[in-house]
Amino acid sequence: MIKAAFFDIDGTLLSFETHRVSPGTVRAFDRLHRAGVRTFLSTGRPDVLIPDMPVTFEAKITMNGGLVFTLPSETAPSQTLLNNPILDSELQVWLDMAKDKNLCTMVFTDKSMLLANPNEVGLKLRNQLEFEMPPVVDIERMRGETVYQIIAIMPGEMDAAVAELLPHCRLPRWHPYFTDIVAHDNSKAHGMEAICRHYGIRQEETLAFGDGANDIEMLEWAGIGVAMGNAADHVKAHADRVTTDVDHEGIETAVNQLL
Repeated sequence: MIKAAFFDIDGTLLSFETHRVSPGTVRAFDRLHRAGVRTFLSTGRPDVLIPDMPVTFEAKITMNGGLVFTLPSETAPSQTLLNNPILDSELQVWLDMAKDKNLCTMVFTDKSMLLANPNEVGLKLRNQLEFEMPPVVDIERMRGETVYQIIAIMPGEMDAAVAELLPHCRLPRWHPYFTDIVAHDNSKAHGMEAICRHYGIRQEETLAFGDGANDIEMLEWAGIGVAMGNAADHVKAHADRVTTDVDHEGIETAVNQLL
């Protein structure tokens, strides 16, 4: 029996074409709630980049599991379930490299995001994900922050070298323009585990929807992992099911089949 459903945002809840939640997804959430299924958000975005959506959640996994918290309700305040920032020593290594190589980079804190060395690729990213660019600062301004996630705008060929410099981090790349950098223990699956422990839900009672490489752990951990039809083949290989794509009501299609 499904008791909890977890949803990625970009390419899963939000179309890259319309940047909207589809009517079918709204219907799917209504059906899940009527069946007593709790719904949770699971994203690489920080909370400040999560748009208003016509669907509801009881808790959020943000920044690939770096910060996980429940949302306040009539009976309980918000509660932090996981809080695991990047080691400051490794943040400094990355900032030194970004400064030396003039790499466009963003950092996410618990309440803000900052951008240094903006470039054309960074603007393309903003346009694709349709969010406002964060404040542009000198890279030195980032050094005093508690950072949960870094966006490194760089080609994939650089990932291995950067990973070697940051042994306590991992680079869950889900986009050709950039990679996320997060603390090694952080993942959407780790966030799911914390939420399920909090709400008393068993692993086999979970359902997850995703489309990116940073969703792989989530799809594998879930009792039923559903890859969107627009996911890459290597992501689909880690899912229990593949549904139609985000622009053809993939979530509603799967929910109707599973319920």
